[in-house]
Amino acid sequence: MGFLDALMGGKKKLQGVAPDRLFAMTTAHVAMQTELSMESAGAAAIVFQALETSDFDQILRDAEELLRGTADEMEATIESADDEFGYRWMVLRDPDFDDLVVSLNTISTELQGGGYGDRLLAAVFAFEQDTKHSASMPNPSRKGKRVYFIYNFKRGAFYPFVPIGSEKKRDTPRELRLKAQLANEIPFEEDTTRWFPLWEIPL
Repeated sequence: MGFLDALMGGKKKLQGVAPDRLFAMTTAHVAMQTELSMESAGAAAIVFQALETSDFDQILRDAEELLRGTADEMEATIESADDEFGYRWMVLRDPDFDDLVVSLNTISTELQGGGYGDRLLAAVFAFEQDTKHSASMPNPSRKGKRVYFIYNFKRGAFYPFVPIGSEKKRDTPRELRLKAQLANEIPFEEDTTRWFPLWEIPL
């Protein structure tokens, strides 16, 4: 069973989607900026298991049209693609972090409202962290290391994911530090065995 299958609950049917806590990221973002020298990478994604039905496709089209209707105003772009495992990634790019959170919430709300909440897998937020400068002396010109915060819809909780290089390795000590540093801002998954890595994130 793959990591994405594990997030979906494997072969065991899970009972719906946990309460949506995506908006916790909007307040946590302030602490990330001021205390951790961490900035949004201007991109986020929602991952779900698509169905080849007209009803499901219509819900997605309606959600995309709703977002595209305000995309120009929000300086946002939307794209989607299926990965090698058959999961659909809907990627949003927007310089305004709050807009990214609202957009992902819109998509998840539409799917849940249409009765497809159990198809939701995760929301992924990409950040850049300047590890050589303190929060009081950030260096915006330096491109930091990529950090992801993944929201597991089934668990209603986040966890950090910090990949290293291109060999599918992760910086576990750093992930644990991030959890400790942001414990008062984000509802974290307490069971670290459920911090499933998502490799080749298209953000």
